[in-house]
Amino acid sequence: MSKFLPSCFSLLLLVVSSAFSQDVHYNFDSTSDFSKFKTYKWIALNSEAPIDNLTDEQIKAALEAELSRKGFTKVDTDHADLLIGYQTTEHVNEQFGGRDSPWSVGPGWNGKPDSIRTIYKGELAVNMYDPADHHLVWRGVASKSLDPKASAEKRQKNLEKAVSKLMKDYPPPIK
Repeated sequence: MSKFLPSCFSLLLLVVSSAFSQDVHYNFDSTSDFSKFKTYKWIALNSEAPIDNLTDEQIKAALEAELSRKGFTKVDTDHADLLIGYQTTEHVNEQFGGRDSPWSVGPGWNGKPDSIRTIYKGELAVNMYDPADHHLVWRGVASKSLDPKASAEKRQKNLEKAVSKLMKDYPPPIK
């Protein structure tokens, strides 16, 4: 169980609030006709950060709400126009933090020792495949620095915001 809790907690960190904004980017197959995609079916993708059922349901609910706003209908048959899956990753970085004051110059200048900050970062990647040949047609990634002390409500709000921002420019512009 101790192995399960860190991965579960870590993914929940993915949607946690912090002072840093979400970074979103996407890429797509410019030869795909996105106007033909109206229905989708969920597929499971392997994730670097395995998650619990509750978090899986929250991520899917946020994605389903955005997909519905885009005119998509979820189907459970093999006749979907798109196969959609998501993956999560997590990173923990340590940064040399220095002093709290930007005016600190050297050791002991303000009486505070140098410190190392732990920064949590999570990513949610959404992949869309054409079921005819399982060709990846769209991939979007939202990443964010995380606050492990944020409330469940704040995490949910940030998840919804990340998904909304991620899907903002879907479908891609036709050229």
